[in-house]
Amino acid sequence: MREIGRAALAECLFREQGGTRRLVAIAGAPGSGKSTLADRLCGEINARRPGIAAVLPMDGYHFDDMVLEARGDRARKGAPFTFDVGGFRAMLARLRDEADRTVAVPVFDRSIEIARAGARLIGPEVRLILVEGNYLLLDRDLWRELGPFFDLTVFLDVPREVLHTRLRRRWERFGMPPETMRRQLEGNDFVNIETVLTESLPADLMVRAIGSGES
Repeated sequence: MREIGRAALAECLFREQGGTRRLVAIAGAPGSGKSTLADRLCGEINARRPGIAAVLPMDGYHFDDMVLEARGDRARKGAPFTFDVGGFRAMLARLRDEADRTVAVPVFDRSIEIARAGARLIGPEVRLILVEGNYLLLDRDLWRELGPFFDLTVFLDVPREVLHTRLRRRWERFGMPPETMRRQLEGNDFVNIETVLTESLPADLMVRAIGSGES
């Protein structure tokens, strides 16, 4: 795994894009800044050549709360088994195989904790798709099947204590009561952090902690 800075990564992605669509995985633990990094990279690349880059968040494939409640998994929302991995894999295949078509993808709305279907369009002009999510490199059944779709993988390296602090601040901003927040963090978020840090396959490139971004 080779370490690279954000600016160098943006330059690398821009330089290597060409006629064939490429999918790049940006993985990391909850609170590592995946969304921030993906959005910044997308903006910088599109500033140089408008419209060639787009972001696909894995969070759009959360199972709905109704499904999680029925399964008894609502308290673990965000764990690997609370995502529609098969649907996500099918979307990666479609984006790779139907590069000449416009494809609608879902986007997770954190303010209401619901994925909005068809909330983003990825058109044929997009040559670089930045796929961001916690478990893109997870070494578990089903998740391992995502690997062949990625032309390049990137992992965000952020210390545990920084991740813990960011997630506490996230829930504080949402006004979560202290006891509820403690259960959320200790019973779910911190468990998911350990899953990513201990069970992810090595990435091609590694970016160390950036700014104060979360997600």
